[in-house]
Amino acid sequence: MHVVAHGGAGSDPDEPEPRREVLDEAVERGRTATMPIEAVVETVRVLESNPRFNAGTGSAVQSDGTIRTDAGLMTSDREVGAACSMPGVEHAVEVARVVHSETPHVLLASDHAVDLAADFEVATDVDLWTATTRERWQSLSPPEGSPREHLRWVREQFGGTDTVGAVASDGETVAAATSTGGRWCALAGRVGDVPQIGSGFYATPAGGASATGAGEDIARVTLSRVAVEYLADGHDAQAAADAAIDYFTDHSDGDVGIIVLTPDGDVGSAYDSPGMQTSRTANSSNI
Repeated sequence: MHVVAHGGAGSDPDEPEPRREVLDEAVERGRTATMPIEAVVETVRVLESNPRFNAGTGSAVQSDGTIRTDAGLMTSDREVGAACSMPGVEHAVEVARVVHSETPHVLLASDHAVDLAADFEVATDVDLWTATTRERWQSLSPPEGSPREHLRWVREQFGGTDTVGAVASDGETVAAATSTGGRWCALAGRVGDVPQIGSGFYATPAGGASATGAGEDIARVTLSRVAVEYLADGHDAQAAADAAIDYFTDHSDGDVGIIVLTPDGDVGSAYDSPGMQTSRTANSSNI
């Protein structure tokens, strides 16, 4: 199984080596899966459980003091599953897989997505706070009142770009998945690129991609779709990743990154942020 994963584009991490070790562990977990969709889910699950990453436990907090998680996945037969704005769900990628495999839909949101998760034995009511996120939140002065009253504070505080994702292939089928806790101090209910098809994730017979970074900007240019279309046009994986970032910088701003994988295991990775950590299986080429 070919697997590549990222831990998010953004600032250079304070402790890069421990994060890299977790990424390597996640990719090794995915490598042992029997199907690409299982591989990306298992890889992302490891990252969602580790508070060093902005997904699952340790996620960003929205303006009402609630942590909400999002995820999306897609297979190269163009089947999709995504779920967003879910309080208390550590493994958002599991809910995305339920939507993909068990429903006729592509996206489910909020409390209804949480209810679906519970029906399919995905853990809900999970405490996603860590000591670090609680301390950071308590150092702020969050607003009260209506969304309109939140907006000035949100514009001043909104930030952060990390998220996690993986792409896997068994030599034929490709799957891509991305998961996030969103961006710090977003307006309550905000949903970024991660669960949007073609933005945070995308897969076709040409290959798959997972994006990370400034979600609104990624969604405006559908960054993952752009990368995969470069694969379909004949670019190798690294060239497709580089071209997608060039396209992004020509059309938008913000720190972003992308990982790309072809069915035969060719890997590409590019970013315009200060850093983006990645890991891949030894049987994947490049990167």
